[in-house]
Amino acid sequence: MSDVLARLHALNGRYSMFSCIAESLDEGGNGFLFSAKDSLTSADMQTRCGSRILDGHRPVFDAAPIERMRAAGGKLIGKNNMDEFGFGTFCTNSAYGVPKNPFDLERSCGGSSGGSACAAAVIDGHVSLGASTGGSVCCPASFCGTYGIVPTYGRVSRHGLVDYGSSLDKVGLISSDPRMFARFLPVISGKDPRDPTSCAQPPLELKGERIRSAAVPEESLAGVSKDVLSAFERSLETLRSTGVEVRRISMPSLRYAPPAYFIIATAEASTNLARYVGMRYGRQEGDLSLKFDDYFTSFRTEYFGDEAKRRILLGTYIRMEGFRDRYYAKALKVRLHVIASYKEVFRDHDAVITPTMPFVAPRFDEISEMTPMETYSADFLTCPPDLAGMPHLSVPCGYDGDGMPIGMQVVTDHWGEDPLVTFAGEWGPLFGARRPEVSL
Repeated sequence: MSDVLARLHALNGRYSMFSCIAESLDEGGNGFLFSAKDSLTSADMQTRCGSRILDGHRPVFDAAPIERMRAAGGKLIGKNNMDEFGFGTFCTNSAYGVPKNPFDLERSCGGSSGGSACAAAVIDGHVSLGASTGGSVCCPASFCGTYGIVPTYGRVSRHGLVDYGSSLDKVGLISSDPRMFARFLPVISGKDPRDPTSCAQPPLELKGERIRSAAVPEESLAGVSKDVLSAFERSLETLRSTGVEVRRISMPSLRYAPPAYFIIATAEASTNLARYVGMRYGRQEGDLSLKFDDYFTSFRTEYFGDEAKRRILLGTYIRMEGFRDRYYAKALKVRLHVIASYKEVFRDHDAVITPTMPFVAPRFDEISEMTPMETYSADFLTCPPDLAGMPHLSVPCGYDGDGMPIGMQVVTDHWGEDPLVTFAGEWGPLFGARRPEVSL
């Protein structure tokens, strides 16, 4: 085993950030190392999405973002731990271990790309591929004190990304070095005929466009902790000192985004997860003497986790005759309303800025006492831009009394990644984020 792989295994024993590590690694040449969320298929490693039902699944191809990173000289060192199929806010729903926050091992990394953010935090100069449906990149980036960027829906091909919510899923990047975004976002972006949703995008051009005016919705500040609010207000003052015009506005539509998101996401998830029945992917050792329905039911009951079952049940209910129009169709209308609200703000402002999460990374004992509704409501700041398919960015903006990171979220209009990349690059030296232990 190479020295790098040996150190990776040692790191993983401490943080549980990988569900699978490369069996071998060519350390020669000028290539770079990267990791990827375990919902992105990889030909040389298992892809299990944090679920027991996919244990042993070895895809025959790389997901498009991994394929493009390899083509640029990247070497995939491992698949990052994640909530099962992306279902979670705190990355505690994986069947392959729970990643630990590098600032405090008793706390969450955030979800569902928790392993990706943890790897980006503890491995120097590292970049991880994450995937976001309702906050799964920005949430862990905030909790782990890293930078996370989510491009416009369709900017990065979803070919090879295991579906959660097909109309919501996006592949993004997480790193402790914001300069990585300018380097690697163009690598993974671009049209791909294997993913029709990527084919209508305009070219990605990074010209160094800056954010000159920003809107802060008053609704986004209700319910956040005192530490988060204090750090966020200090960051706004820093922005003003650099010449950014910051205005307070009202966006009442934001409060409707989380329920609309969970209705759409669970409806699409229950459809996407119907393929996992123990006959084509992963585990296939069920009792074949059973009838079809009995076989499928027994297999899914045993190998899906509690949160996956909860979302399958909710999504199936939403799609039932008599409920589809009442819930799913109405949620689609709410999504259009949220998009229109953002568009209205972007007529006069370059960006919408909010805290990323309403609190710092919670302890695992606190998470165990939360109800599902309390967990879902933690995403009320990250759901709106994901629901709208708009590019957004989380940057570290402060620390609480215990030294835990706090994040700030910046949202721009569709296809507006350029000012986000510029903002990240300028904010890095301006803020000076702290780093936890760096061991590789």
